[in-house]
Amino acid sequence: MNETAVPRSLIIIGAASGAGAPDPSTATGPAALRRAAVFHDTPLQHVAWDTILRVPRDATDTPLHAVAALGERLADEVASVLQGGHFPLVVGGDHSCAIGTWSGVHRALAARGPVGLIWIDAHMDSHTFATTPSGQINGMPLAALLGHGESALTRIDGAGATLQPAHVCLIGVRSFEAGEAALLQRIGVRVFDMTEVRERGLAKVFDEALAIVRQGTAGFGVSVDLDALDPGEAPGVGSPVPGGLSCAELAAALSRLRDDPAFVAMEIVEYNPRRDHDRVTAGAAGVLVDAIAPLKTPR
Repeated sequence: MNETAVPRSLIIIGAASGAGAPDPSTATGPAALRRAAVFHDTPLQHVAWDTILRVPRDATDTPLHAVAALGERLADEVASVLQGGHFPLVVGGDHSCAIGTWSGVHRALAARGPVGLIWIDAHMDSHTFATTPSGQINGMPLAALLGHGESALTRIDGAGATLQPAHVCLIGVRSFEAGEAALLQRIGVRVFDMTEVRERGLAKVFDEALAIVRQGTAGFGVSVDLDALDPGEAPGVGSPVPGGLSCAELAAALSRLRDDPAFVAMEIVEYNPRRDHDRVTAGAAGVLVDAIAPLKTPR
């Protein structure tokens, strides 16, 4: 181990995304988490807030324009943090911000190869406007990243899909519609629903997920929608669904990513402070980030 190595810097980028959700209060989530100070320095990881990005004033005429404009700003910021040698943690906001997050990661890593992604969520988030029953864009970001849907969402990082199906998997799904399930099945994305997680155990599922996102990629990331957790532990989310993961078991799984040089970025989304009680959901977000803190200095 190199004793002179400096602690890794984890740079937090807030994404005040609310235009993609039925309850825009998720846009206040990043600022609330910043005030709550739930993300901490550790001996081997310096944690610093960078900025909280908001929808430009000239792009608020429609939700589609708002999501696309914020996504473009976020992609620029994430790419800049990665290119500077740091680890970006994006804190949302509704999950539509993921389009910007992973477009930025793709941009930074494109010369080295594709990006892998573990999507931890109660929902599939894989609708397009042709299949959505609600019209809400926070139900579309994964489809957009896989190249399906409106061009304003699929081309934030240029032509071509940001992610390839073979390098993506979902964990914790328990609420979805037929249209999005059909898309993921047709293109070959691996989905570990909560039934499978409970039957096999999260540790075994996470093993398989890691194999998927590591194979043939330049690096991988994790997108955590806090509604993947059970509402009893995380009530402060945009769309709670009973029967989710416990914070302790998800933190244990994420802790396996410590010191993994291929793990390049993470996001935590859908925190809604108006629905939280005694900041328990904010505290859970902090526990999940603490779980990835490195145990040894970089070589």
